[in-house]
Amino acid sequence: MPDAKFLDDIAGKFSALLAASPAKDLEKNVRALLAATFSRLDLVTREEFDIQRELLTRTRERLALLETRIAELEAKSGRPGT
Repeated sequence: MPDAKFLDDIAGKFSALLAASPAKDLEKNVRALLAATFSRLDLVTREEFDIQRELLTRTRERLALLETRIAELEAKSGRPGT
């Protein structure tokens, strides 16, 4: 079984070869193309999404409390809800 140093040397040489090859340029170009495409889309970050989800959850909870309170007030006044 080959030793770890030998495998590390091969991996290092392969990485250097790949970095000097057209594949590295292709990867860089694809990344730039994807970045440009994503910047034109109307996307939100995960952080913004999580903030909005939390806000919506709190709003739903508040709405449920208000609906319960309205139902209690209507029951006390004898007026049926719609």
